[in-house]
Amino acid sequence: MWKTIKKWWKYLGAKLGLAFEEKADPKVQLEQAIAEARDQHRKLTESAANVIANQKQLQLKLDRAIEEYEKANKSARQALLLSDQEMRAGNADKATSFNTAAESFANKIINLEAEIETLKKGLLDATQASEKAKQMVTQNSSVLQKKLNEREKLLSQLDQAKMQEQMNKAMATLNEQVGEDVPTFEQVRDKIEKRLSKAQATSDLTGASVDTKMLEVEQAQMSAEAGARLSELRSELGLEKPAAKAAEAKPAEAAGETKEAKG
Repeated sequence: MWKTIKKWWKYLGAKLGLAFEEKADPKVQLEQAIAEARDQHRKLTESAANVIANQKQLQLKLDRAIEEYEKANKSARQALLLSDQEMRAGNADKATSFNTAAESFANKIINLEAEIETLKKGLLDATQASEKAKQMVTQNSSVLQKKLNEREKLLSQLDQAKMQEQMNKAMATLNEQVGEDVPTFEQVRDKIEKRLSKAQATSDLTGASVDTKMLEVEQAQMSAEAGARLSELRSELGLEKPAAKAAEAKPAEAAGETKEAKG
């Protein structure tokens, strides 16, 4: 029973995650990824700063210990010289006091030597860690910069994808049924072509009708009457018909051509 519930829980989680990915805005997700990368770089930089700060602090401690060591060494030498000087002068108490001080300085020197060795070893490790931290920050900075540069490219590609999707949707609208009251582009085109074809067919049929033939006969009759009236007017004016002139002109032209040929 528990295994079944666990499987269904995983399935539900995967389904919800898939639904979220489908509806999520890629631009927002990209900005989230960039923000996360920047936050990781900030944390890495802070960690590296702590490592470098530890190395610098150890360097300061080492420098201070070396300075105290040199100081204690000089003081021990001076105490021994003063003790010897007082011993020569017969001042045993002062000589013993300076000798005790020299011993104290000697113990301090021993402790400082051990501390210096420890600090040197710690500083060496800290220096290596500091250099490694610097390299990691530099490498991660390059990766972050690359992501920032690629971000502009991805945003441009996202805009192109959105524009292409809108164009595809617009083209699909022209070829698919949008709704019950909205015809498709193909349907409107077929309707217009059908109307045009019907109008052309009606025009062809009208041109071949009886009324059209009667109109042609009337026009021919009017042309004949007009020709007769023109013939009467030519006769009254003593003019020849154009056909007679053309007939007379043709024999004259033929005779001229014959003479030219003989000549």
